[in-house]
Amino acid sequence: MTMTQARSEAATETPSGRLYLDDLHVGQRFASETHTLDEAQIKEFAFQFDPQPFHTDKQAAERTFFNGLAASGWHTAAITMRLNVESGPPLAGGIVGTGGELSWPAPTRPGDRCRHPLLTLRG
Repeated sequence: MTMTQARSEAATETPSGRLYLDDLHVGQRFASETHTLDEAQIKEFAFQFDPQPFHTDKQAAERTFFNGLAASGWHTAAITMRLNVESGPPLAGGIVGTGGELSWPAPTRPGDRCRHPLLTLRG
């Protein structure tokens, strides 16, 4: 299902086209747009918020656990939030979290495209 299809489906559920939690159903899918990371973005975020060598120095990163420059997990979390706000499910009142799980099973590298598929698991 494309984002347009998801928004179209959602628009038929409420007069405003915005979804409330009660409007979501198990199995409903949403997909965000994408964001491509480059080396400059990775380093800029890292210098400000997570200044570790595997995020800030390409050569030093080669000698770390990551074997190369990798985006901060917090950077990818922030990108995920922006993608959800700008192109995720059209939730009335905004996207407000009460908890969740984060994991980074593989490093995000320059040139990687980030997107955030969402699936409603429970009502």
